[in-house]
Amino acid sequence: MNITVTGQRPGRQAVLPQLLAMLGLVFATAGVGKAIGDSARHVLHKGFLLMAVVLYCLGLAVFTLIMGNAFATVPVMTAAIGYPLLIQNYGGTPAIVFAIGMLSGYCGTLSTPMAANINIVPVALLELKSDDAVIRQQVPTAVPLWTCNVALMYFLTLRRSTA
Repeated sequence: MNITVTGQRPGRQAVLPQLLAMLGLVFATAGVGKAIGDSARHVLHKGFLLMAVVLYCLGLAVFTLIMGNAFATVPVMTAAIGYPLLIQNYGGTPAIVFAIGMLSGYCGTLSTPMAANINIVPVALLELKSDDAVIRQQVPTAVPLWTCNVALMYFLTLRRSTA
């Protein structure tokens, strides 16, 4: 398959998501997720389900802002907060929690200039005047989407634990 946009072929951008996923694996293997998880457990007390959901979704979005793509952040934040807190402690449904969590990470991708494959390449290909033109259009969608993700994860996918 040969994809051409304004006479240019995708190059490095085609493998960027895979490289970012590997970067996330490196961070997870290095123990970044464990360090974040230990810090989160010191801040959160048992019974604060909403705070755990907000911390997981916010952590995914903010770490994605820093890293540039959710592929790199999902393994780290899932090992830190998603699995140990939301699944083990609060009995969340794994497939749903992680799917909504990944979507929360993508809210960060929509909002960062670090996301070269989504926010920088279209500016170059479309020859837009502002480097932030794509981001300015995406942020008004990312913020309410992130809020809906928190609400969905809290109300629809997590069983309240009384233990």
